Amino acid sequence: MATASNELTLEEIQNFEGKYPKQLWYLFLSEMWERFAFYGMRGMLIVFMVQKLGLTDYSANLQYGATQAFVYALAFIGGLFADKVLGFRKSIFWGGILMIVGSFTLASSPHDLFYIGISITIVGTGFFKPNISTMVGQLYKAGDPRQDAGFGVFYSGINIGALLGGILCIHVANNYSWNAAFSLAGIGMSLGLVIFIFTKRTLGPIGLSPLANKYSPTKIRMFDILVYAGSLLAIPLILLLVKKTEYTDRFMYTIGPAALVYIIYEIFRCGEVNEKKRNGAVLYTVILVPLVAVTVALVCNAIYFAGTVPFAAKMIVLGITLVYIFFGIFRYLNNVQQKITVALVFIIFSIFFWAFFEQAGGSLSLFALYNVKHELLGFNMNPNEVNNSSNSVFVIILSPFVGLLWLWLSKRKLEPNTVVKFGLGFLFVSLAFYIFFYTRFFADLQGMTSLNMFTLAYLVITLGELCLSPISLSIMTKLSPQRLHGVMMGLLFLASAYGQYAAGIFGADMSTTVANATLHDKLIAYTEGYKGLSVYALVLGVALIVLSPLIRKLMHEVH
Repeated sequence: MATASNELTLEEIQNFEGKYPKQLWYLFLSEMWERFAFYGMRGMLIVFMVQKLGLTDYSANLQYGATQAFVYALAFIGGLFADKVLGFRKSIFWGGILMIVGSFTLASSPHDLFYIGISITIVGTGFFKPNISTMVGQLYKAGDPRQDAGFGVFYSGINIGALLGGILCIHVANNYSWNAAFSLAGIGMSLGLVIFIFTKRTLGPIGLSPLANKYSPTKIRMFDILVYAGSLLAIPLILLLVKKTEYTDRFMYTIGPAALVYIIYEIFRCGEVNEKKRNGAVLYTVILVPLVAVTVALVCNAIYFAGTVPFAAKMIVLGITLVYIFFGIFRYLNNVQQKITVALVFIIFSIFFWAFFEQAGGSLSLFALYNVKHELLGFNMNPNEVNNSSNSVFVIILSPFVGLLWLWLSKRKLEPNTVVKFGLGFLFVSLAFYIFFYTRFFADLQGMTSLNMFTLAYLVITLGELCLSPISLSIMTKLSPQRLHGVMMGLLFLASAYGQYAAGIFGADMSTTVANATLHDKLIAYTEGYKGLSVYALVLGVALIVLSPLIRKLMHEVH
């Protein structure tokens, strides 16, 4: 990956004329095809597990949550290796190779090699997923006003890929074979990697190894080989963790608290604070935090054994407790530390958002499979194809209008701040899941309901995503000091991992455990679960909006 003497310099790349650098389009195409493969695979997973592996709805939801959780958890680790050892280019290349191998392993024998193929794909996605977007950011100088437009184009590439993959892979699986469908995901990933390989020289120094000026080529090669070998050795471990979801539980119960302890340590390292305040913060953390944590654990344990409240309610109790703890520590912290702690509050809320939103690949896929009719606005449509593609269609259509709405409100000094936008995101999600619940009233006697209402719910949930998702990355960098940008991005990926993990548990909890349940039984079980998610999202959205003046105050100059 050594640079050639005639390669572009970083300054030449960043001094491009016009609205977009040409390199953006190459990265756009690479990411589009990778998202084609990822979302095509995501849309097939839980349906394949139920139809071909014979898993119950309950087990399939847990397996789906575990699989997606490791994708995002390993994206955190893959980003670290890219930052410290490989550089973005080698990470993308290696991740792409593994994703291609994983896809074609699945295609060769979907039933027998399912977990092996998925494990290879998970490791590959961990190396690929976090790094292309970072390279897009490096095409621009700091403060370049054209950067937002560039990321807007890149975001549309993600959604075009998700749209095509979500429709085509499920269509091929339904009308041809699962082998062909998994092969199609592999072909999409191959196209993305080929485009990246043939256009990488236009990137100049962007994405090269961070070790290039520190060590000899031989030593760098040795470090690279160690990372490659380590990732291959991790595949059997991932296989074990994904196949046995109880091991996934232990992993998630360990990595989250460890990350929380580490970030609290980093908070205390940031800036200067007088001795009295430092002692107060330490006393609060050492005495009150364990006391509240033990109390919440005992309450949740009692609730669990009483069987009166589902997992989602216990998660919300725990989340609100953590937010309370952070607000309790606030008065002992300086401005920098307060902003980092606010970032953690956003991260906690984002876990819940993705836990609700990612029902799309889990319980909603099964709901579409069992209980949704094949007619949309008079046209014959497969409900799972709609489930896997409608969000992307609505993002592509609505993104420009939402952006214009914020600009229109901003000119009139009416634009809601970041905290309120987060809250609005939850309110839209709440309304969407109420519509999913309300589909039961459009069902016939066999338990089959309206695809029109199902799609309307996706329109509403997309509005929620557009309120929250575009600002989640930028707010992390604005609230944290430069040296913690990588850590906070990693925590955001980890939050997504926990959201995916919780999504699987939520989906499992709402699936009926009755043997030979009728379609009507499934309709009632899933829609009742969606009503519960609607209530939880409403509580969280209202809480954010009510707390927004306090949170905004603690964000200081950040808007």
